[in-house]
Amino acid sequence: MSEPTDAEISDNRVPGPRPAPFPLPPAAVPSGPQDGDMTEGLEEAYWSVHDGAAAKATVRQVLARLPKITRLVGRLAWQADRPATLTVIVCQLASAAMASFGLIASVGVLQHLFAQGPTPDRVRAAIPQILLVVGFLAARALLEAAAGAAQARVTPKIRTALECEFLRLTAHVRLEAVEDAEWHDEVHRANDRGLFYARQIVGQVVSLASAALGLIGTAGVLSVLHPVLLPLLLLSVIPVGAAAVRSARARFHSFKRWNALQRRVRVFSWLLLDVDAAAELRSDTAQGALLDEHRRLTTKIAEEDTRLGVHSAMLNLAGRAVGGFGIGITYTALGAMLISGWLPLAAGAGAVLAIQAGRTSLTRLVEVAHLVYEHALWVDDLLAVQQRCRQLLPHEAELKAPGRVETIALQDVHFTYPGKSTPALDGITLTLSAGETVAFVGLNGSGKSTCAKLLAGLYEAQQGSVCWDGVDVREMDAQSVHRQVACVLQDPAHFPFSALSNITISTGSLVEADPQRAMDAARASGADGVIAGLPRQWETLLSKRFKGGQQLSGGQWAKVAVGRGLYKKAPLLLLDEPTASMDPPSEHAVYEAVLRGRLREDQITVLISHRLASVVDCDRIYVFDGGRIVESGPHDELMALGRDYAAMFTLQAGGYQPRVAAAAAEEVGK
Repeated sequence: MSEPTDAEISDNRVPGPRPAPFPLPPAAVPSGPQDGDMTEGLEEAYWSVHDGAAAKATVRQVLARLPKITRLVGRLAWQADRPATLTVIVCQLASAAMASFGLIASVGVLQHLFAQGPTPDRVRAAIPQILLVVGFLAARALLEAAAGAAQARVTPKIRTALECEFLRLTAHVRLEAVEDAEWHDEVHRANDRGLFYARQIVGQVVSLASAALGLIGTAGVLSVLHPVLLPLLLLSVIPVGAAAVRSARARFHSFKRWNALQRRVRVFSWLLLDVDAAAELRSDTAQGALLDEHRRLTTKIAEEDTRLGVHSAMLNLAGRAVGGFGIGITYTALGAMLISGWLPLAAGAGAVLAIQAGRTSLTRLVEVAHLVYEHALWVDDLLAVQQRCRQLLPHEAELKAPGRVETIALQDVHFTYPGKSTPALDGITLTLSAGETVAFVGLNGSGKSTCAKLLAGLYEAQQGSVCWDGVDVREMDAQSVHRQVACVLQDPAHFPFSALSNITISTGSLVEADPQRAMDAARASGADGVIAGLPRQWETLLSKRFKGGQQLSGGQWAKVAVGRGLYKKAPLLLLDEPTASMDPPSEHAVYEAVLRGRLREDQITVLISHRLASVVDCDRIYVFDGGRIVESGPHDELMALGRDYAAMFTLQAGGYQPRVAAAAAEEVGK
């Protein structure tokens, strides 16, 4: 046979020419929006969907929603701490009453001071009323302190209860939910914003109630002084309220825009601070380019900040002007009432105090109402996510998965990922027996890992069945199935705990261990050498975030992960590319442990690997292609067939041979 040329050897490896000529790139390209609105090129972040919602809502929408929000917060507070919640309610009501009584008592003081007679006599006559005012103010201060103390008790309990329930639910939802990008965004939005505002909204609702009660109390005092004063109160506070609404909306708009601008510039600041990008930035000497772009953006943002600040100042001035106009009309009408004798001078002075208090209460009411409206949307999100998680929990059942299994059988199993039209598994049928070691091989996306996850009970078959000793796993308690399966993945979790906890966590414990079992698992996986070299060995924290913590390499983490899987001693062990980051001696030692030195003789071991040399000694090899099993059998039988497995194995084996020999091996594979 003639010696193959380089072109013939590479013919099956290099993609063919493109159907149309590919144009040269431009000589220069902007890194992002250059002019105009720099926020237009940004997708809305999952955590900002409700930012500025209060600025878009009408006054009617805000007012209509406030009772529902108040009931929601009241229900959460009542569930968290009933005595403290009752204390807050009673103290707030009593505090508002003290404020009203204080205003009425102040009118009494003014009546004595404005009465006929010598000044000393008038002052002495006013002393009882002054003491009464002081008493009311002192009582109000004590009541507000009591309400604050009770609120300090109930608020953390609400946050703790919501957070614990949220994490409990999200930690147990089915795997397909976690892998859904939309669910992922919802959960992180609820965690980042919902829990944060759940803590704040309690105090905001209390402030809202206090402002509303203060406004009601002011109206009550004015009605006692003279019924005509109520319209004057409205005339005074409505312009102030309108200005406060406009100012609050402007602040929300400004915040949303500022937030978007910060996201734009943080793209560069994050890159400059990112550990993963640090080496390449320095080797490419790209720091200057990123710093120049960062400086350009921050200059534009500074200009935007100035513009927004000037706009806010002008809006505030306009609001004060409108409010001043309303106050001017109010005081003019009040003066006319005094001149005509409709209102005594003392009552007029009391009305001025009440109107000023009413203005303050209304301004605070408007500002807090907007905050409560927007923040309640985040809390609603949190509660909605919790409810959705309850619907995504694995099924519970009295029937538990056995601690020993003879056979696991998949019968005509089909599975399609959400949003996909092509099935990941299309009629898979296979049987695994106790003590057997099998391998799943095939191209990327052929269905190997999906099949393993169905075996582990992480996914449910949409058609067909997965049976343990003849019992469908869908009839068993889902968590009991998970406890009987050990999974070792290509990218294992790096738990920031001690080395020992990183082994024992596979059995659901961070603090308790079987010492001999842990040592056997560490030796079999090669993790014993890693742990022996740590400063505190088993007790060393595997995270640089802690003092004295250590950071492991990818290969060292892989050994710990394999040890974790072996420590579990489950009837089913799944290894999905567990040695991808290991050096050859470590990889060989792991496969020797898995194939020949197993810690549990009746264990079913499933090995998923692209390195076909590692599966040669498996009892059976399943070849996946397009979600189906196209070949199965021991290595020698599959090589004799000369089909997909033989071609892949020969191609890989050729990589370890000189180029001419590899070309010849490739010809044989064909």
